[in-house]
Amino acid sequence: MSRVIKIGTRGSKLALAQTGTVADALRATGAEVELVTVTTPGDVSSAPIPTIGVGVFTSALRDALLAGDVDVIVHSYKDLPTAPHEGISLAAVPPREDPRDALIARDGLTLGELPPGSKVGTGSPRRTAQLQALGLGLEIVPIRGNIDTRMGKVSSGELDAVVLARAGLVRIGRGDAITETLDPIQMLPAPAQGALAVECRSADVDTEHLLRSTLDDETTRVAVAAERSLLAALEAGCSAPVGALAEVVEDLDAEGAVIERISLRGTAAAEFEGGAVDMLRASALAEKTEAVELGRTLAAELLDLGAGALSGPGRTTQ
Repeated sequence: MSRVIKIGTRGSKLALAQTGTVADALRATGAEVELVTVTTPGDVSSAPIPTIGVGVFTSALRDALLAGDVDVIVHSYKDLPTAPHEGISLAAVPPREDPRDALIARDGLTLGELPPGSKVGTGSPRRTAQLQALGLGLEIVPIRGNIDTRMGKVSSGELDAVVLARAGLVRIGRGDAITETLDPIQMLPAPAQGALAVECRSADVDTEHLLRSTLDDETTRVAVAAERSLLAALEAGCSAPVGALAEVVEDLDAEGAVIERISLRGTAAAEFEGGAVDMLRASALAEKTEAVELGRTLAAELLDLGAGALSGPGRTTQ
């Protein structure tokens, strides 16, 4: 009898949709798959994410994996702590969905069409800082809850708009509700936004090989490695909200031949005298093999520009 691969997932609509894509890909290879729902502390707490800590959505899944209750776990990559976890392998990074943020606003409005004083909901310090830095006079309202709960605050009239990850909306079939996809010039996404991380036990080499050969996308893995390297380097020196977006782009080498390089844009908040917050930005280009070093270099540049601790809760990228 063939082995059943147990995939651990959170129980939210988005998590089940994301895990379903992984399960479908494995089933297409002939593997037998079973989904196992795991409740995490982030699912049962209504506290703001910055106060309950990095990894709040991932620790319970990793515990179940190491205990042998499941064989594979699927995360929104941006939820993962940047430090590796002993005994666990990042087996696959599937092709990424559109990483940009999206606006869902009343009356089909775009961000620039919202009048000053409009109430815009987000649970993300990163989005809050970037929205404030745009100087549009919006009132930013902290919110928690799943996608449907957040969208419901607009349809009920409680809020004028909410900002969510475009990838999540598309994955649950609600892309039609988006009134504007936000250009990264306005708002850089969280490092690894739109990407999934598929993990297994390091000792389970057969499952790791199956996941990597079936699901892994090199372009996404390289881009996310650069973004998370920037985040990891900033975590040591700054508690500011951080955004990052890397892309593999075509460039010319010294002989004029077309090659692929990696382009990285990063942003981090800085607080100035009087409490004013501004978003510092930097960008750079490097060889694909230098993705991790590129992230560190850009982080150092942001720190030199003045990125640093803000008053209030600790850093988060959400």
